[in-house]
Amino acid sequence: MQSNRTKDYRARRLFLLLLMAGACLVLVWRAVSLQVFNKDFLQTEGQARHLRVVSIPAHRGMILDRNGDPLAVSTPVESVWANPQELITGRDQIAQLARVLKLDLDQLQRLLASHTNREFIYLRRHVSPGLAEQVKALQVPGVALQKEYRRYYPAGEVAAHVVGFTNIDDVGQEGLELAFGDWLRGEPGAKRVIMDGRRHIIEDVESIRQPRAGQDLTLSIDRRIQYLAYRELKAGLAEHKARSASAVIIDVQRGEVLAMVNQPSYNPNNRHRLRSSHLRNRAVTDVFEPGSTLKPFTVAAALESGRYHPSTPIETAPGWYQVGVNTVRDVHDYGLLDVSGVISKSSNVGVSKIALSLPPEDLWSLLSRVGFGAETGSGFPGESSGLLAHYRRWRDIETATLSFGYGMSATPLQLAQAYVVLANDGIYRPISFLLRDEIPPGQRVLSSQVARQVMDMLEEAVGPEGTAPAARVAGYRVAGKTGTVHKSVAGGYSSDRYVSVFAGLAPASDPRLVMVVMVNEPSNGKHFGGQVAAPVFSRVMSGALRLLAIPPDAAPQLQTRHDSGDSA
Repeated sequence: MQSNRTKDYRARRLFLLLLMAGACLVLVWRAVSLQVFNKDFLQTEGQARHLRVVSIPAHRGMILDRNGDPLAVSTPVESVWANPQELITGRDQIAQLARVLKLDLDQLQRLLASHTNREFIYLRRHVSPGLAEQVKALQVPGVALQKEYRRYYPAGEVAAHVVGFTNIDDVGQEGLELAFGDWLRGEPGAKRVIMDGRRHIIEDVESIRQPRAGQDLTLSIDRRIQYLAYRELKAGLAEHKARSASAVIIDVQRGEVLAMVNQPSYNPNNRHRLRSSHLRNRAVTDVFEPGSTLKPFTVAAALESGRYHPSTPIETAPGWYQVGVNTVRDVHDYGLLDVSGVISKSSNVGVSKIALSLPPEDLWSLLSRVGFGAETGSGFPGESSGLLAHYRRWRDIETATLSFGYGMSATPLQLAQAYVVLANDGIYRPISFLLRDEIPPGQRVLSSQVARQVMDMLEEAVGPEGTAPAARVAGYRVAGKTGTVHKSVAGGYSSDRYVSVFAGLAPASDPRLVMVVMVNEPSNGKHFGGQVAAPVFSRVMSGALRLLAIPPDAAPQLQTRHDSGDSA
């Protein structure tokens, strides 16, 4: 009996040992099979579950001024993203993450709940390095950092209207960032990587495509002159309590924009409280009636006809002139003037009589040839072509008012381009915001003799007896013309709202720079172009001539400033 039990116990023990030995053999065989015979297959399957193709960001090209100083650069930053499917499970850490990112907890939870079918959402873009480290230290499941690029503008609001800005996805939205977006934009690369369970890259497998950085863009803008124009225009706006203002400076020989500023401006690096009205580059997009700054072109048409010479007498007494049922008036009764005096005294009566004695097509043709009624060729986004009605639609009063800059419209850039034609001996050249390798061939639209005669008249207008002695620059001969324009309102023109303008150039003996200053609605009691715009021109032009080392062409003299007026 005892023997049988012992035998039965031994049999069961042997069976269990054999069973365990068999199980061990199966496990050993399975391990050998996985590690040796099926190694490649299992590795491939494992990697496939964590193998991903990720994008390699490429930075946008720099925007540089003509001297190589940066106006827009891209800097690497981190953005915080999450996999909602993983993050939603770590509810105990969501509140801590929300505090670090300064996000509303309820809003973050709703965001995650509404995107549970996605594997990628941004939580916060372009965070500071310190904040990125805090997020990394939390080690929240499903939360990671991604490298991106953020656009930075070293000149801030000084060059904002020209350069423009990009959105958070590095796509140009305004200015030259928009106009040359394809040139500046980089091409992202791609690589295949292995990620761990938290979607952290643990191994680079292969490079699929190398990133290609965007191409740099060199502008014609001179950052030094740009800042000078910005500073003085801002001071002028504040002094005269104006609504807005614009200024443009162009290199006469090359047709390049050296400076373009507007007020009010904005800081492209901080656009949280940005007003949409501040975004416009008013010097390119906004039009105004140029007023008396157009008179030199009316006189040019008269000289071109051969019927007039600088010394031809024009009777302006008694200070008014009847045109049909309308009356053209001067600020004063200037009596008998010659053609040069019509410009220096800014006589509406004199220039109206000249215009009405010419075939309308002659005046229209000249205005068209110098660029009015058409874009400047700058390629700036949203550029306005202004308005110049065809001469067949002109009545006598419209011809008369057009002769002193009413009934048409132009941008400050268009007006500057027209004055470049006078300064460049009658040669028209398209305007450029880019630094040109070569000077493009121009087109003669006005005889050299007529251009020079008008230049001499404009130099008289800046003299002691003219309307703009405040535009003079010590040591340099300056030529230019003021404009004081009544703003159009419903039913006619306002009696107390003005646009103050000055368009000028220097040195008059060999013009290098043309500048237009436009101040919209000055309200401190002064409104004449010679009082408001001319002093801004003087201060900016004085600094620009010296920055460019342009030699003086006149004996040094003290620059006097007078409160002088002009008509229209």
